[in-house]
Amino acid sequence: QTPLKKTNALIAQMGITFLNAYVPSALCCPSRASILTGKYPHNHHVVNNTLEGNCSSKLWQKIQEPYTFPALLKTMCGYQTFFAGKYLNEYGAEDAGGVGHVPPGWSFWYALEKNSKYYNYTLSVNGKARRHGENYSVDYLTDVLANMSLDFLEYKSNFEPFFMMISTPAPHSPWTAAPQYTKSFQNVSAPRNSNFNIHGKNKHWLIRQAKTPMTNSSIQFLDDAYRKRWQTLLSVDDLIEKLVKKLELNGELDNTYIFYTSDNGFHTGQFSLPIDKRQLYEFDIKVPLLVRGPGIKPNQTNKMLVANIDLGPTILDIAGYDLNKTQMDGMSLLPLLRGDKNVTWRSDFLVEYQGEGYNGSDPTCPGLGPGVTHCFPDCVCEDSYNNTYACVRTLSTTWDLQYCEFDDREVFVEVYNLTADPHQIDNIAKTIDQEILEKMNYRLMMLQSCSGATCRTPGVFDPGYRFDPRLMFSNHGVRARRFSAQTL
Repeated sequence: QTPLKKTNALIAQMGITFLNAYVPSALCCPSRASILTGKYPHNHHVVNNTLEGNCSSKLWQKIQEPYTFPALLKTMCGYQTFFAGKYLNEYGAEDAGGVGHVPPGWSFWYALEKNSKYYNYTLSVNGKARRHGENYSVDYLTDVLANMSLDFLEYKSNFEPFFMMISTPAPHSPWTAAPQYTKSFQNVSAPRNSNFNIHGKNKHWLIRQAKTPMTNSSIQFLDDAYRKRWQTLLSVDDLIEKLVKKLELNGELDNTYIFYTSDNGFHTGQFSLPIDKRQLYEFDIKVPLLVRGPGIKPNQTNKMLVANIDLGPTILDIAGYDLNKTQMDGMSLLPLLRGDKNVTWRSDFLVEYQGEGYNGSDPTCPGLGPGVTHCFPDCVCEDSYNNTYACVRTLSTTWDLQYCEFDDREVFVEVYNLTADPHQIDNIAKTIDQEILEKMNYRLMMLQSCSGATCRTPGVFDPGYRFDPRLMFSNHGVRARRFSAQTL
């Protein structure tokens, strides 16, 4: 079963599915900023979903927005550009210009004020506020986005190339399905993989504090959430079908690239964490990426390691823009899309997150002390200040590995060999070869300070990798390095 049968048929089967597509930060605002800028979070400086975390802040608007890939497409490549849906979580905040602020680079702008909703929301229509209520036929957001997109395709200029970004909040909470879909998937529940509802032993304290086994109410809640998420995706599936049909009707389908992806994963019960994201594990950092378009053979899969920082460079490359003129950290996927032989590709990339927490204690969980946030009724907290980490995720012919360091009192390290342990149950930090640890630690330092081309240098398991142990803090060993919050 899948809620995306049409999407699968119209995009995946007509093009390429990337089996190893990731986000460098498993949270909406930092991840969306990475898509727009082609940069890692330490270079675009959006660290969480708050204005203080640079999410749609005045600083973001001044320093990053003019250089997003849509801005370059419009000003440098002559594209007409269209945006509809959720932009950044704090978009429309009064302290950052309200809905009157239209970011540079968009010819047509239909952006949701603030975070995900399905009804009773405000859209910025080219800078003017438009309120929507709760009448399904005119207000259900996924359908409104579909209709606006179809209108754009109907009335756009045929003399300029076009770019559209349609950003549905679905399947984000509050998971409100369209009325015709509320009875779908009655027998579906969250996947019961081997890491479902088990204690996260050998993991950092935030994972260890989760109650195992989960309460029945938590399990019922996460199963319900999983089902509702699928229900909301049925409307996204309809949207994709309408768009593809419209492109076909216009005679534009065969010369249009279509990308389908997400801004982060989501967990439902793994290691007894009920529901959220923000963790370093595969279920939170891995995303779908399907692409169809000119020169892409149908029904392909690709195992290369790709990240959402690659989307901007790819689209600019398709438009013929010289990527050397950008400051982007990602790589163009165009050679992979075309099936070029002898492509030199990355073997690793960086995952980084700066934990979020409140100064006060959570009143429902005083035992956990200050600094935690997003706590469930049974005191399972999903985030905290010191849930601050950076990882190297490596995929090469010899290794499928993740190495992570926490910026906490323990300077906790987690290492997973995903060949032997795809569900990341066993942290092998204490048993893996010390030389690999040192190389990974050194590579992590390199990636955390990288910018542009230096983010694309050979990884530890590439033939071209150079390791100079003198640059390590040789007398302290691998665990001595504390990365400072400023670098994230």
